[in-house]
Amino acid sequence: MKITDAAVFPYPCGDSSVRRMALEAETLGLDSLVAVDVPSGICEGIEIRSGVLLRDLPVKDVIARVRKNQDTGAVMIVNARDNGFNRAVLSLKGVHILRGIHAAEKTAFDHVTAKMAADCGVALDIDLSPLIFGRGIARQRAIHRYRDMLVFERRFEFPLTLSTGARSVLDMRATREITALCSLLGMDIPDVEKAFGGVGQVTSPPVPSVRVIP
Repeated sequence: MKITDAAVFPYPCGDSSVRRMALEAETLGLDSLVAVDVPSGICEGIEIRSGVLLRDLPVKDVIARVRKNQDTGAVMIVNARDNGFNRAVLSLKGVHILRGIHAAEKTAFDHVTAKMAADCGVALDIDLSPLIFGRGIARQRAIHRYRDMLVFERRFEFPLTLSTGARSVLDMRATREITALCSLLGMDIPDVEKAFGGVGQVTSPPVPSVRVIP
């Protein structure tokens, strides 16, 4: 299992080069990064996985972009919106992560979408940036939304991922800091460790339930 930050934004989306972020990731205890709009590869011993983030698009455009990138090996991430949009996205083959649930309306994620995420193997991302940089009501709102989401996770067992949304090396966080932030949501160490491996879980080919032994 690789310890992965599921969404960082190197230059040109952010302020730091992917090489600088990879060097920082090594010191922070991370094994891999999902870097939005950056090619996949190995940089300074850190696995860089190309991420494609789809936001503010109608469902038909999301479908077209997912199909276009289906064979590229990119991690397909979609920003959450209303409940109907989220249900449509979760049913799309090739979508790996639904992100930004903390910023969507309260009814955007319910028991139906939770079961769909579990059945389709799509991860719900815990974007830690509102906990790191948010203050007051915005921070508390994010905490409550994530706690509500985790109630469904314990019931339906859909995958989770963890991301910082870092746009600079200054925004990145060590694994111990991420673990401490997740404790505010009621996650224990095994929960956090499992979520760190969520990207690998949702992008790996499914293991067949029946194996033919020659």
